[in-house]
Amino acid sequence: MADDRLKETARLIMENKASEQAALIQQIEELKLRRKAVILAHNYQIDEVQEIADFVGDSFELSRKAAGTDSEVIIFCGVHFMAESAAILSPDKIVVLPERLAGCPLADTITVERLERKKAEHPSVPVVCYINSSAAVKAASDICCTSANAAKVVEAVDHDVVLFVPDRNLAYWVQQQTSKKIIPWQGACVTHHRVTPEEVQRAREKHPDAAVAVHPECRPETAELADFVGSTSAILKFCRETSHEKVIIGTEMGILHRLKKENPGREFFILSPKLVCPNMKYTNLKKVARALETLEPRITVPEETRAAALKALERMLAVH
Repeated sequence: MADDRLKETARLIMENKASEQAALIQQIEELKLRRKAVILAHNYQIDEVQEIADFVGDSFELSRKAAGTDSEVIIFCGVHFMAESAAILSPDKIVVLPERLAGCPLADTITVERLERKKAEHPSVPVVCYINSSAAVKAASDICCTSANAAKVVEAVDHDVVLFVPDRNLAYWVQQQTSKKIIPWQGACVTHHRVTPEEVQRAREKHPDAAVAVHPECRPETAELADFVGSTSAILKFCRETSHEKVIIGTEMGILHRLKKENPGREFFILSPKLVCPNMKYTNLKKVARALETLEPRITVPEETRAAALKALERMLAVH
């Protein structure tokens, strides 16, 4: 009898949650139409946020897609530097980050003041700036890159030495693909960097017939044990095209939702339980609805900074 009551209580709780979520989704859809908004969700967002988004993808890819729409409002479900990139590309649109506290510890490892001091130590050396950085740091750099095009960008720079900021693990990975000298900034993505080689070995022992695909933000000794190293978009492509039926994923766990949707015939396993970015998990449906209602927290970039950052981004786009 007691077990029956517990089951019934659990059932009612689930029904209430489902009903609340359905109401939120309807509210979001109505507000989106009223605000003429587009909703962007990074691959690392929680499942239900990805499901209500118009576009799901990598940060700069999303900003470019939003810029190509006739929307008046961009709701960016991601972290602060991503919303800034959207504001750089779409100065005529209102850009809203549903969670004000959604930042990026990697981007926080570098400031304009610290970058300028480093540049003074290496005069005339061009700065290649990873997209995971603030608008101000982008503006103080010569050219931007993503994890997908970092090697191409470094190769395209007309100099034998580059200062690469802010991710040292990505810099190391690029260094393996170029004869140029890379001076790395000593920043790292906390989420990716804490995954160890021992965890790769344990995952292989548990799933011996699975391929291992990891992000280049992982530490070098971890990446060296993988079958594939690449950006989030590259990992998605690898998983679509691989002959392996099982893949161990070495990037933020949010990507599993999209991987399973796109590859129903394959099994995916997260490499480590540490692969969770708290900042990416701050956003939920309630915050998306509130952002659409209030158009806050709004993200803006001063015009002088925006124009300089845009030049660094345009130089990157010219490489393709």
